[in-house]
Amino acid sequence: MTNRRNFLKKTALATAGLALTSFKNTTETVENKVTLNTIQKPIVLSTWRFGIEANAAAWEILSKNGRALDAVEAGVKIPEGDPNERSVGYGGRPDRDGKVTLDACIMDEFSNIGSVACLEHIKHPISVARAVMEKTPHVMLVGKGALQFALSQGFKKENLLVEDSEKEWKDWLKTSQYKPIANIENHDTIGMIALDANGNLSGACTTSGMAFKMHGRVGDSPIIGAGLYVDNEIGAATATGHGEEVIRITGCHLVVELMRQGLSPQKACEEAVMRIVKLTKNRGKDLKEIQVGFIALNKKGEYGSYCIQGGFNYAVYDATGNRLIDANYFLK
Repeated sequence: MTNRRNFLKKTALATAGLALTSFKNTTETVENKVTLNTIQKPIVLSTWRFGIEANAAAWEILSKNGRALDAVEAGVKIPEGDPNERSVGYGGRPDRDGKVTLDACIMDEFSNIGSVACLEHIKHPISVARAVMEKTPHVMLVGKGALQFALSQGFKKENLLVEDSEKEWKDWLKTSQYKPIANIENHDTIGMIALDANGNLSGACTTSGMAFKMHGRVGDSPIIGAGLYVDNEIGAATATGHGEEVIRITGCHLVVELMRQGLSPQKACEEAVMRIVKLTKNRGKDLKEIQVGFIALNKKGEYGSYCIQGGFNYAVYDATGNRLIDANYFLK
């Protein structure tokens, strides 16, 4: 009996030793993989040609080990404040009543979110959205309530209808025909997503919406999960184009969840676009009349983009420089 006990004891110790050795070797292998797996950071992506200037402002922060949240806010404020941009912030085209209404949202690495919609008279809705996130118990304020809050936080009330936009609106009133044109009226958003040097993700999205829309219309841009979504464990995505179609599939949340399932940013964007393609066909609508584009970024700094039809481009700024890329597309 004593010999049997000694045998069992020795066997158990030997087994434990093998298990510990095996565990140690496994751990070292995983650590080596992590060490060898290069992560591209910092990096920032944004939609459309004005993303070049926006990226440059964001990079000023990212290149100094700044927080992604600060970078995306600073970046999108560039087109917001440009009176020559007709689809974002100051200078944005009005609705059919001649009112410039702005939408924006922001999301940080902790899943804190803030949003404003149908906001008038404030040049930088993205900063109001951040104030909603940081200074209220809410996640979205709209219309007069959003304006009231903005003024209480010291934002300046201004006339946002610039002369050129007013002229376009008055010309439109002669026919009052509302038919958005892909890649002309629909480059209505700057969405920006960034990965900072600390490996944290944040995103921002801001727009004046589609020109000559019905007063009160809100698209995907201020809606978390539609126009923007960030999951600091997985990645981030933002969208541009026909907001109604993006909302229909909660587009950016879908892209991030597809990345969670193992898809690359590129493949995730492609799958989301194909969902829209399928639903559009099922609804008997003409795919040539709409445009939607997604950009996505994962925790490794890998990125991708896809859209329904050609004409959409996006800007990327990383250690190799700042550049504009034409997105791949479905309709050939």
